[in-house]
This record gives sequence, structure tokens and C-alpha cells, in this order.
Amino acid sequence: MKRLLLVGMLLAAAAFGQRGGGGPNPPLASLKTVRPPLPSGLDRYVLDQTALVALGKAFFWDMQAGSDGRTACATCHFHAGADHRVQHQLSGPDAVMNQVLTIQDFPFHKLANTGNNRSAVVSDKRQVAGSMGVVAREFVEVEHGNDTDISRVVAFPSPFMPNGFHVRQVTARNSPSVINAVYNVRNFWDGRASNVFTGATPFGDSDGGLHALVARNGVLEREAVRMENASLASQAVGPVLNSMEMSWAGRNWPQFGRKLLSLPPLARQKVSPTDSVLGAKANPDGNGLLPEWSYGALIRTAFRPEYYSSPEVFEGYTQAENNFALFWGLAIQAYEATLIADDSRVDRFLEGNTGALTALEQQGLNEFRNGGSQCSNCHNGAELTAAGWSVVQRRGRNIGVPGDLGFFRIGVRPIADDIGFGGKDDFGFSLFPSATGNAAGTFKAPGLRNVEFTGPYFHDGGQATLEQVLEFYGRNGDFPDDGNLGPGIGNIRLNQGERNAVVAFLKALSDDRVRFQKAPFDHPSLCVPAGHVELSPGQFETDGSQDGSTALDKWALVPEVGKEGAGAPLQTFEELLRGIGNDGTRANTMTEACRP
Repeated sequence: MKRLLLVGMLLAAAAFGQRGGGGPNPPLASLKTVRPPLPSGLDRYVLDQTALVALGKAFFWDMQAGSDGRTACATCHFHAGADHRVQHQLSGPDAVMNQVLTIQDFPFHKLANTGNNRSAVVSDKRQVAGSMGVVAREFVEVEHGNDTDISRVVAFPSPFMPNGFHVRQVTARNSPSVINAVYNVRNFWDGRASNVFTGATPFGDSDGGLHALVARNGVLEREAVRMENASLASQAVGPVLNSMEMSWAGRNWPQFGRKLLSLPPLARQKVSPTDSVLGAKANPDGNGLLPEWSYGALIRTAFRPEYYSSPEVFEGYTQAENNFALFWGLAIQAYEATLIADDSRVDRFLEGNTGALTALEQQGLNEFRNGGSQCSNCHNGAELTAAGWSVVQRRGRNIGVPGDLGFFRIGVRPIADDIGFGGKDDFGFSLFPSATGNAAGTFKAPGLRNVEFTGPYFHDGGQATLEQVLEFYGRNGDFPDDGNLGPGIGNIRLNQGERNAVVAFLKALSDDRVRFQKAPFDHPSLCVPAGHVELSPGQFETDGSQDGSTALDKWALVPEVGKEGAGAPLQTFEELLRGIGNDGTRANTMTEACRP
């Protein structure tokens, strides 16, 4: 496996005509020229990779994974791999609970002269367009066959309690797309999802725990997990126990495993019989999968028996329950690794099809990589991000500053608002342990494919449109003081016509399979919370199934889609804000109600 990985790295370097360790930025190229990295040591745990992908897709889309029985990984990543909701999506000191965002709310930092970042500030909202998670509660226990964890009201004050009503918590950063995330050396905006997966947490070698339970010679024993090129697995194990995103506070992995193993997969959701992964297992007469495809059966098909087959109980839980973090991380990683969008019109143009782009789009491509935009300082290589695997591996071990890993300071917010990659992990270790590079205020440069559909933009979600993003760069960021602008930011020269061309190029980066949700981007149905019901401003209708103080959710349907895709293209964020496409000419418009 190590030898294959080394060969893959050398081939990727050769494709760019560069050796690791510096040099000019690698040129743009079709994403088809880069193979995603292979996680090391998979064969130790995995019996059937195809079965693993099926398990991962079920895990990712299953609403039962949330402590409330209504929150899936996909709840924040259902639209081109990102979020597409506008009500109750704000966090931060200036956030208004349950606000419905409009086009007039953007950008969050408004200037008298949009071309001058030192002009008079018209308004500045210290808020983030994040994603709704769960209501703050304390975990008590799971009940066999019940998709809602038993809980109690939190005994501490929560910022998400307007007028004494418990509303869903909202994350402190915008949700990035999971599409093409397999190419990221690190995941999350702050890079805390390590390239090394250790079996239960996102933090790689900071976590020295023994997180696998293996049966050897009839005896169960703990062993360490360590897999390289596995940032997707590191990322996948983060949200499911996070007390803001998916879990009541205090739930652990064996408890989560006990719950999900007692439930039919996707029991509240429709799966298309033509689903590219789950179709053959779909229940044609109801929700979810056929009865024989329990989570236990899916695990037995995907994993080696020494990690699930022991009849013994270990520390109060079965072997499978004890290993659920391992199953979850590796399965979701396998599924997300199939979400590769490498067939945009730009990819085809870079492959030699000169007719794939219009003259305006070709002008935008030239401005992007050669003009005064500076775009390719942070968005380079086939992955269109300096955080991409083939770009980072060119540098070998010469990692001295955050930019070497694709993390930059571009003046989105003051450094003190969010230190990003300059923070520490849950074990107290620096996310970027370097004696020379200051990572405070730096964030991962995202890849740009399908960016047309993944607004709002930046880690704070403070820009609604690609035009606003180009305006932001045209004024060299919003907060230039205190070293808040990295190299290459501050020299951007684009007139209005050149900005229009770059925007046209960015929209040509969309893959039509993503646009129409065709395989591998098809999926089960999903009922997503889309704000809360207010009887009058600040007075919420309560959810009778809770404790009388929890605000009632509104729900929006994301319909199931088979491998041939939907009849209408995805709605952009700007179209969502303006109501364009609500007549059925766009998909995922958040206008069709559902009951979870």
C-alpha cells in the first residue's frame, strides 16, 4: 500500500512537471488527471469496498443518526454537498434568531465605497451564516428501537434561548461542500480533521487512544488505529457526537452504535429504486431498505468479522457497538470518496476541447490564472485549491507556513473573531504546529468546482453571490489591519468587465451531474428543519413532543433522486434569496413542506 501511494504521488508530481518542495504554483488542469489519495491500511478492516460505500451512503443520509432522530450528516450537506437554507441559519453576537435571510442582508460588512476597504462602514454584522444543528439538551440514554435519544433540558444557559424558548443551535462557520473533499489533505475550515485517522476523533496523532476492539484467538483486545490519507474519516467522526451539530451533550460512540443497530436504515426516508448505490436494496413498498438490509447486515457485508463477530460483551457493549466509530468513519469516507465532480466544461476545455467554453468564459479563465486577479495563488492545481492533495504533496516535507497546506489569511473578518487554523484541538495541541508560521486567522482555501451552487461564501457565509466575492477581492478584503492579509492579497486588479468574465468562468466549473443530481450525486429523500414557527415576533409555537419550551420546527422536503437525476437543475443561493425557480424550474427550493 505504501509503495502504491508513493507511485501515485510521483505520477501526480510528474503531471505538473514539478518536484515537491516549492517552485511556482501548479497550473490548472482537468481533475481527471489526479487520482484521489488511497487511505492506508484499509484491508485490515474492510472486506468489501462496494458494500462499504453502500453502508456509508446510508449512514450519511439517515436522519435517525441525530439525537433528535431528525438530523443527518446530509442535513447540512444536501445541496451540491453544502447547505441551502435561509431561515434560522445565523450565529454570533449580532445574530437574530429565526431570521429569514434576504438578498439585502448581504454582504454582512457593508461599505460606503465597495471598492475601498477603508471607506466608511455602513453596517457590520458580527454574525455567521452557519447551519442549524440540534436543540441543546443533555443525553440520558438510548432506548432500543427509538430513534430519539432520551434526554433532559440543559441545566446551563444557552445563547439559543430567545425569550426562554429552546431553538436549534447554529454552527459558528458556514458548511463547506463535501463534493471533492476527498482531495483535501485536511478537512473543516480550520483543518482540524487530520490526514491521519485514529479511529474515533478528528485529531489524528493527538489522540493516542486504542479505538478498535479486535477478536484474536477468541479474546477481545483493544488496538490502535492509524490510517494515513484518511481526512474524510477524521471529518466524519466529528459532527455525530458534537452537542451543537447532531448530538445531545454526553452521548458516546457505543451508545450511538447501540441506537443505530436497533433501527432499520433510513426508516423515515424514501430511497429511489434506481439509486446508484442503494437502489437494489431499496424497499419498493415503503421507506428505507428491504428488511434483510439492517445496519448489522450492512456492517457484516462490508467489514472483516474479527471486528464485529464476537458474542462477548466488553465494558457493557457488544463488539460492534464498541467499534461503531471505526465503522462510521471508514464507511462515510468510502461514500464521500465517490463524490468526485471532474466533468465540468472547464475540465473538458483543459482536456483539449476548445469549444467547451465561450469566449467570455475563456477570458475569465485567463484572468483567473494569468491576469490581475491573484486567484491562482490560493486556488491552483487540478483541485483548484492549494489545500489539495496533489498540490501539497509537491512540497514534500517543506511545510513552513500555513499557505504550504493551503490555509490563508484574506481579511474576511478580524483575526480575533475566529483564529481558524491557529487554534488548538481537543487534546490541547496546535492545529498547525510550526515554529515559523503563524496560523492565526488562516482558513482553508476551498476548491471551486460547483461553486455556483454552494453559496453563501467564505467561512462566515458573509457574501451571497459570486459577484460580491469578486467585489470583496477587488477591495483587497474587508479587514486589512493587524496582519490580516496574506501574500498575494492586496494587489488585485480587476475592472468590472474582467470580474464578469471571472464569474462566467467560475460558473463553467459546475459539473452537470451535480447540477441535476445524477449519479453519484443522487440520494434518498430528506426532511430538513427550515426555521421555527412563530405566533408573533419572538413568540414561538412549542413542540408538544418535547418539554413545552422547545420551539416547533418548520420542515422542507429534499425529494429522493435516482441515478438519472432530477428534471430541474439545482437552485443557486441567489435564486433562493430572490425566489427564482420556486415554480418548479429549480430543484431543492425549500418550498415543499414535509413531516419528518
